[in-house]
Amino acid sequence: MSAQTLIHSIIQRIATGPELSKNIELEEASAAMSAILDGEIDDVQSAIFLIALRMKRETVEENFGILDALLQATGCQQADIEDLVDLGDPYSGYNRSIPISAFLPPLLAELGLPCIIHGLDGVTPKFGLTHKHVNQALGNKTELSVGEAKTQLEDNQKGWAYLDQSRYCASLHALVPLRNKIVKRTVVNTVESLIGPIRAKYTHSILGFVHKPYPPIYAALTARAGFDTSLVIRGVEGGVVPSLRQKGLMISYVGEVERARVEIDPKAMGIEQALRAIAFPRKMTTDSDKVALAEYTVTLGRAALSGEKGMFYDGLVYTASLILWHLGKTIDLTCAADQVREVLDSARTLKRL
Repeated sequence: MSAQTLIHSIIQRIATGPELSKNIELEEASAAMSAILDGEIDDVQSAIFLIALRMKRETVEENFGILDALLQATGCQQADIEDLVDLGDPYSGYNRSIPISAFLPPLLAELGLPCIIHGLDGVTPKFGLTHKHVNQALGNKTELSVGEAKTQLEDNQKGWAYLDQSRYCASLHALVPLRNKIVKRTVVNTVESLIGPIRAKYTHSILGFVHKPYPPIYAALTARAGFDTSLVIRGVEGGVVPSLRQKGLMISYVGEVERARVEIDPKAMGIEQALRAIAFPRKMTTDSDKVALAEYTVTLGRAALSGEKGMFYDGLVYTASLILWHLGKTIDLTCAADQVREVLDSARTLKRL
């Protein structure tokens, strides 16, 4: 079946209204997404495909098919390291709060856990402050090849890397203009952070969520993608950093099997904050102030890595401790927090920037 015949058949089935739309097979979803990535489907039909899937709600099989197509289009590489933490923060970024998670990779590396974080410049629906913006403000190279990022992860003096979607899956990145015209979130937003462009002997996906149905969906997808474990955290703006003010939830998976569901409490780890996250400075927005916001994030991040106490410091302590616990590197969260504070107070992580 040609790509045009396939997409015509699929659209006829998935775009027939809330009661008559039909699901498609995993293989069909994969073939259609691959054809879109290969430029065999025009923008109009590609947009209808993605919108119709979202409006009828994607099935597990359809999610798997889209993910499979993205994996096939990605040049994944194997790093010569034991454990790799893969931070899957939302690619659309942050538009209300400072992304503390941008400074987790060097901190985790200093704690003995090589870490990769990935993203792009900006995409719908938020068009927010992204990890690429923060790394540009740090003066880091944001156009590393997959091989160069792998080398950084294998370097004991570095141990972390930012990898841009344009370098590890160019055909997916080429869809950003179309996705921006669609405006709303699609299945691509769900699966793009689960590709895992670099793998180790054991690779661990760390994800954030807001809506309750997503943890088992993410667990199934990360298992499908080949991650050994995943940790799904209810985080601010869908990221991996939880609220610093109130209790939250994290769910630990091995494959897609739930290992532990834990109510987390910042106060139990010695964190006492009146606000859930660091808000953007007054009158600064992502519409016109992304460069200034990225520089502001870097200022706060450097201070936290120097041992300066505050919300940024606490956010790093909190999230890094959850990851250490998930990977079995500490007996409990309190001990993990003590370990992270010792590293932050020593300011050793600054060298990794």
